[in-house]
Amino acid sequence: MLKGKSALITGSLGGIGFATARALAELGCDVMLNGFAPADTIAEKVAEIAELGVRAAHHNADLRKPEEIAALIEATNRAYGGPDILVNNAVVRYFGAVENFAPEHWDEALAVNLSAPFHTIRLALPNMKSKGWGRIVNMASIYGMFATVNRIDYITTKTALIGLTRAVALEVARTDITCNAICPGTVLTPAIEWRLRQEMQRDGTSWEEAEEQFLAIRQPSRRFVKDENVAGLIAFLCGPHSGDINGASLPIDGTWLAGRG
Repeated sequence: MLKGKSALITGSLGGIGFATARALAELGCDVMLNGFAPADTIAEKVAEIAELGVRAAHHNADLRKPEEIAALIEATNRAYGGPDILVNNAVVRYFGAVENFAPEHWDEALAVNLSAPFHTIRLALPNMKSKGWGRIVNMASIYGMFATVNRIDYITTKTALIGLTRAVALEVARTDITCNAICPGTVLTPAIEWRLRQEMQRDGTSWEEAEEQFLAIRQPSRRFVKDENVAGLIAFLCGPHSGDINGASLPIDGTWLAGRG
């Protein structure tokens, strides 16, 4: 379905990013991975994608630096003729009340979570326009739709990323290029797993009890959102039946947003 297309996925050596790489590769799409990891881990990830019968490569661009983002896009252009699909997935996040929030953490979050998608989009769009086709997916969050405490960097950047998505979608509305945002709920990331294990040690609870308590104030489904389900939604947005979905912010959140009404 996507044979002959290529995808650049930032922050794609694990989690949702790598699940998305697999989902697109399974549809025949060549993939450029991005992210930091030991060399042997990177080689394993590239090989795992290549085993699906597509071309796979990796670029270690530091998304805090615009010049390295430009190098990433140029590398994708050289390898595959440009990214036909761009998935802005990379993220940093910190915790703390606004008056105690480190300015350097704020600046880093703005750079990676918001400015990097701006730069990748502005650099990838000319090639998409020349080909007459493109798909841009920005990884926002359910926290782009409402706020919580002690997450000032994440709330701000994910909300702004939805605005960026809408602005780009309007600019490409008369082309066969789309730009959409995905808004996942709670995915079982390594950071959340660490938090649950900390609660288990502190309270003497089982994994099941810690998970239930964590999800009880979030997702009415009482289930973590699965990486592969988010990846499947992204794959659909890149497929043949998604051309009229443009500028959308799509929650995939186990009814979390629905339950806030």
